[in-house]
Amino acid sequence: MMAANILRSPKAVQMSIFLVRAFVKMRDTIHANMTILKRLAELDKRFWEHDDMIHVLIAELRNMKNQLPADDAPPAKSKKIGFLADNS
Repeated sequence: MMAANILRSPKAVQMSIFLVRAFVKMRDTIHANMTILKRLAELDKRFWEHDDMIHVLIAELRNMKNQLPADDAPPAKSKKIGFLADNS
């Protein structure tokens, strides 16, 4: 940019404009990346919270399973479902 101010040639002005546009694009890219990184951090935090909840749920289910009475009796014979073909 300083060269464009000193030289005042068309090429120096073009390079100055190019440089400014490059910095603007770089700023926008950094801002977009920061937004994405912030969102990823939120998702990571939510993942760990859900992971903890799943561990608690599994522990409770195991506890409930261990409290069920032992049923050693054989299962009752179930009635068959369907149509009976008349073989007459």
